[in-house]
Amino acid sequence: MAKKLLRTLAGEAVWPPPVWLMRQAGRYLPEYRAVRAQAGGFLELCTNPVLATEVSLQPLRRFGFDAAILFSDILVLPWALGQGLRYAEGEGPVLPPIRDAAGVRALQPAGLASAIAPILETVHRLRGEVGEAALIGFAGGPFTVACYMVQGSGSKEWDQVRRMAWSDPVLFAGLIDLLTEQTIVYLSAQIEAGAEAVMLFDSWAGVLAPSLFRAHVVEPTARIVAALRARHPGVPVIGFPRQAGTMLGEFVRATGVRGVGIDTAAELAMVARDLPAGVAMQGNLDPLALMAGGEAMTRESDAILAAMRGRAFIFNLGHGIVPQTPPEHVAALVARVRAA
Repeated sequence: MAKKLLRTLAGEAVWPPPVWLMRQAGRYLPEYRAVRAQAGGFLELCTNPVLATEVSLQPLRRFGFDAAILFSDILVLPWALGQGLRYAEGEGPVLPPIRDAAGVRALQPAGLASAIAPILETVHRLRGEVGEAALIGFAGGPFTVACYMVQGSGSKEWDQVRRMAWSDPVLFAGLIDLLTEQTIVYLSAQIEAGAEAVMLFDSWAGVLAPSLFRAHVVEPTARIVAALRARHPGVPVIGFPRQAGTMLGEFVRATGVRGVGIDTAAELAMVARDLPAGVAMQGNLDPLALMAGGEAMTRESDAILAAMRGRAFIFNLGHGIVPQTPPEHVAALVARVRAA
């Protein structure tokens, strides 16, 4: 019998639903912190197949999730294309910003294969270790990856990115096109290495006006889904256009994703009415409710389960686990979902 997550992504209303959590491998786990210290740095951890395999498997061992997700980062792609990348303590990723055509021309797709080889080795190792859990590969959505490449670091407003998209649409479209093609190559390689499903994290999609959302989130995602479907029929793609709001239904219908991540702010029952019945919904517990635990977590998770009964549904968060989350709260959540 197919794995629970894959059955759900095929449109089956599996109950209790499969459960996994975004950032389920990370700083809230003491065993992760020990391995991170051993690796020396975040990028070094992502590109060490032995250690990246270990941290990918840690939450499965501890909680018995229905999926393992490759431990890596969405900014591996620009790094693999030759853009500088470092992770500053307390600041997050820092990249030399791309602000002109010369910066885009300096990217080196020819170097992608050798750069991602250690990550593909991690996927290959994981496939042999995940057992009944499904193995999810991932990449950043082209727009969200472009956000960091143009801005040069994290941001609340992404002003440089949006400015480029409006004031130099040809340049920005060229960057998005390059990222779309290389994301297809990257995700296809992950599938060939053993990923059973893949997810596109478009974390900053919600900052765009509808016209730009269509151009730089919907259209690239549709291209990626179509290319992967042609190369790897039957391997589902999960989209996560975070904070897409009223654009979410259009995103799902236009792209052909088999599952869609729902962020915390969305009302699941309302979203469900606007989505095709066979598309799996994934979400959307507030990570801070998980951190709080207790009655708040129980009430919110029960409401999500009640709203989604009878639907193809994957229990998850509306965004990633925060580092302050007690591991025992995660265990309690998984037990609650299993008992639904």
